[in-house]
Amino acid sequence: MLRNDLNQAMQTGTATANKGSQINQLIDQVSTIIVGKREQVTLSVICLLASGHLLIEDVPGVGKTTLSQALSRSLGLSFSRIQFTSDLLPSDLIGVSVYERQKEAFVFHPGPVFAHVLLADEINRAGPRTQSALLEAMEERQVSADGETRPLPNPFFVIATQNPSDQLGTHPLPESQLDRFAMRLSLGYPAPAAERALLIGEDRREALLALHPVISPAQWQQWQQRVDEIHVADSLLDYLQALLTATRDGRWFAQGLSPRAGLSLLKLARARALVLGRNHVSPEDIQVLWLPAAAHRLMPLPQSGRSANAQARALLEATPVP
Repeated sequence: MLRNDLNQAMQTGTATANKGSQINQLIDQVSTIIVGKREQVTLSVICLLASGHLLIEDVPGVGKTTLSQALSRSLGLSFSRIQFTSDLLPSDLIGVSVYERQKEAFVFHPGPVFAHVLLADEINRAGPRTQSALLEAMEERQVSADGETRPLPNPFFVIATQNPSDQLGTHPLPESQLDRFAMRLSLGYPAPAAERALLIGEDRREALLALHPVISPAQWQQWQQRVDEIHVADSLLDYLQALLTATRDGRWFAQGLSPRAGLSLLKLARARALVLGRNHVSPEDIQVLWLPAAAHRLMPLPQSGRSANAQARALLEATPVP
């Protein structure tokens, strides 16, 4: 019963998302590029509104890169893409100091990480050293190079992609890095009607170039600040704590959710409430975001025979709603 309620809540929420607001205009515009995936577009916007990083796990060619570019162009933010490979070095990501004869000094040349939106394509193909360099950027919004700490642009988002089916030559993301992603999504194949629209419509690359900023970077930061103003009742905090505690008691998972995960889920719930035009968090916000925000952080017990998604959904259904 809860599963049907959640599906309906997600569809209803994306259809009525704060009509007329800048956020709804943003979702509308990106949805003209990522056709038939309004639910995923809305979740992506919620993730970025909560200052979170996004992991998109899916097969090639379903629009992961296009979604990232559409979001950055619609927000008027600088965009950078880097293809992660096995030979990628931390300096390829962060930047490098080069000696310039005219200045008689080493000058730092920033790498692609110095952008508002960084697309880390096929992140699991890079080695641990490069992944650890990205980890500092994700957590601290800064990088260290040549003994200096350099701040990254504000806002700063990492949108990472990985292919779940082709694992040859990959380095699985460690739990510490997965915990830095506020949300994991899958776009999936388009529905027949949406795919027909893609086949007969204009080229997606040309459509991307025609996008204009719906929200300025300064306005976006104001929306982000409003997230923290959304009220959370004590009963909602009890509900969230019950879910977090259940993941750690050893009955459902070998490894439960961290306090960072709880804080991230709470901020995502606030962001969803704001997108839907509410000034308070409801149980529905936590339920809808539970799988995208929690499943990638959880390690199911081997004897359960279930995936992390299935086990997380079962725990959600077993936890009483206030």
